[in-house]
Amino acid sequence: MGNFGVLVGAFVLAGGSVCAIGAEESSDGLVDKYLEATRTQKEAMRGVQMEVSLDARLPSLEKRGRLRALRSISKLGMITYKALGFSGDNVIKNQVIARYLDGESQTRDIGITRANYKFKYKGQFDRDGRTILVLQVTPRRKVVGLFHGELWLDAQTSMPVREAGRFVKSPSMFLKKIEFVRDYEIQNGISIPIHVESKADVRVLGRAELSIDYTNFSRPEIAAEAAPEPSNH
Repeated sequence: MGNFGVLVGAFVLAGGSVCAIGAEESSDGLVDKYLEATRTQKEAMRGVQMEVSLDARLPSLEKRGRLRALRSISKLGMITYKALGFSGDNVIKNQVIARYLDGESQTRDIGITRANYKFKYKGQFDRDGRTILVLQVTPRRKVVGLFHGELWLDAQTSMPVREAGRFVKSPSMFLKKIEFVRDYEIQNGISIPIHVESKADVRVLGRAELSIDYTNFSRPEIAAEAAPEPSNH
């Protein structure tokens, strides 16, 4: 993680809220801690850059493709992509990957909040030495970006480790029945995205499957500040 890990760790120690959560607490208590944790998460992720690999396929047409890109989150929270290379069928590039990225741009500001969802505590389990708390999320209205499914929280930090479900409304007339599983990893007390699996029905083309991996997180401005000044000799 390098500079990103060091900075995030310092951020959490300085202002992040890290609380242990008991299973006996109400859904309201869990949601309060989750919302506070995600505010910390969003602040820590501003200015971060990561490499993204988007692998997509249309099984019925036996077509597949992969896009490598640089995903950047500005200090204001805006997300941009810079393509690093594509291999595969252009139908995948234009009809699957491009539509996914367009849909993300339409829904990125739709948060998991009380204004958008109802929450219900479903239980807990242990995974990889951590206690995971499960909340069922039900959208309060049928709008693009909201989903019906589950939210998994790390009990120690209240950070999300998984979001999964089906979107209640498609961002495109070409897509329907969009399902997803979005996994996070806790690093230095902050939840960062590591993998997404998504499936959707694409009009005319059939079932589409998309797998996304996030790697090599960094903060370019910190690396630039840390770079040695050129020698005058």
